[in-house]
Amino acid sequence: MTEVLAFNRWSTEGIKVEDAGLQNYITLAPKIVPKTGARYHGNKFHKSRVFIVERLINKVMIPGHKSKKHFKSSSSVTGKAHTSYDIVEKTLRLIEKQTKENPIKVFVKALENAAPREEIITIEYGGARYPKAVECSPQRRIDITLRLMTQGAYQKSFNSKRSIEACLAEEIIHAYNLDRSSNAIAKKLEVERQADASR
Repeated sequence: MTEVLAFNRWSTEGIKVEDAGLQNYITLAPKIVPKTGARYHGNKFHKSRVFIVERLINKVMIPGHKSKKHFKSSSSVTGKAHTSYDIVEKTLRLIEKQTKENPIKVFVKALENAAPREEIITIEYGGARYPKAVECSPQRRIDITLRLMTQGAYQKSFNSKRSIEACLAEEIIHAYNLDRSSNAIAKKLEVERQADASR
């Protein structure tokens, strides 16, 4: 039986998710063209069965909101699937060139490293508001990490001579190496520190 390669180039054979909480939420079933066209839309938890690289493509296409405002709406943020597909493919090539490793393995490990375990919520009691630490669900851990990675990369490339591909590759490599230069790692450490303080 012929092995299917992601982008017809990279194998996912032998890649393991070490974080037990994320094993059912990071799908490594490779696709030559990772684009389902959101056929799973509206089905609860179904996005976790989508190839993890496709979820990155979707997040690059629409990086979400920040402080209740749409994050960016120009430059590479076009909402076009083909543009995002090209960005992610070039990013994976850059990661492979810089690390000399399988870029999908690097990306999955970066996701595990940067996924926050706790979050802060605000509870109101007697007219006063207090921060409270709560555990983060596995699917939300992945969603938050993908958003922070793409927003961090766009932040560095916006109004800069650096391409989004180079910035996204750098963000993923820094997260893989547990480097605080990664936006996702920095935010994770900040939130977990606040959660510790509000116990």
